[in-house]
Amino acid sequence: MAISLTEPAANRVRSFIEARGHGVGLRVGVKKTGCNGFAYVVNYADAIEAADVVFEDRGVKVVVDKNSLGLIDGTQVDFVKEGLNEAFRFRNPNVSGECGCGESFSV
Repeated sequence: MAISLTEPAANRVRSFIEARGHGVGLRVGVKKTGCNGFAYVVNYADAIEAADVVFEDRGVKVVVDKNSLGLIDGTQVDFVKEGLNEAFRFRNPNVSGECGCGESFSV
């Protein structure tokens, strides 16, 4: 089981944590929502909880709660800039469908 980061994603996490002055890594999970069932939840991790699984890629810790891991195992997290917009993007091999707007997915 693993979650990986592209170099742009790792660079974004490192620079943001450095600017914040604290944090241990990137927290990735899912919540039930949207027209397809699940949506990604991304935040910066300030602590590692007992129910978390921690991966390290490109020198960055990726923290995932155990309940989310089965739905996003094998996912690659990327960080993209398109014009004035920038966001984390997910390449999840478990996805069987996505909504038209790309905000939710099903497995």
